[in-house]
Amino acid sequence: MSLRQQITDDMKAAMRAKETARLSAVRLLLAAIKQREVDERIELSDADVVAIIEKMNKQRRDSISQFEAAGRQDLADIEKFEMSVLSAYMPQQLGDDEVAAAVIEAIVAVGAAGPQDMGKVMGYLKPRLAGLADMGKVSVLIKSHLSK
Repeated sequence: MSLRQQITDDMKAAMRAKETARLSAVRLLLAAIKQREVDERIELSDADVVAIIEKMNKQRRDSISQFEAAGRQDLADIEKFEMSVLSAYMPQQLGDDEVAAAVIEAIVAVGAAGPQDMGKVMGYLKPRLAGLADMGKVSVLIKSHLSK
């Protein structure tokens, strides 16, 4: 079963169970998927759907920090719930050791010598770790390795 089909089935299940908050979050995801399919006139693969979920989760993280800074915990809680619903569709995340090993492998593979080669390393890693690791954390790890 494709990821999109699973999301559609979950929407129907949330409708039957009358889970309005969950239904709202799943509908937001389906709307984003459909919007991209219509804009680009393609049918999205599971990897494309994961990229959309990553983008939506990043937006939620940014919103949560802004809401908490403004003292709006009620809105931050809604965003956290939506993030938990969206995260359920993400593939299993790699552990810290696996990410560190991938960073070292990438540095060796591209022959990176210093911070100026960070773009090369990120370009090498991004397609390999997409959806499997937080790229912000990967970036910090690369910087620390290249600045030594």
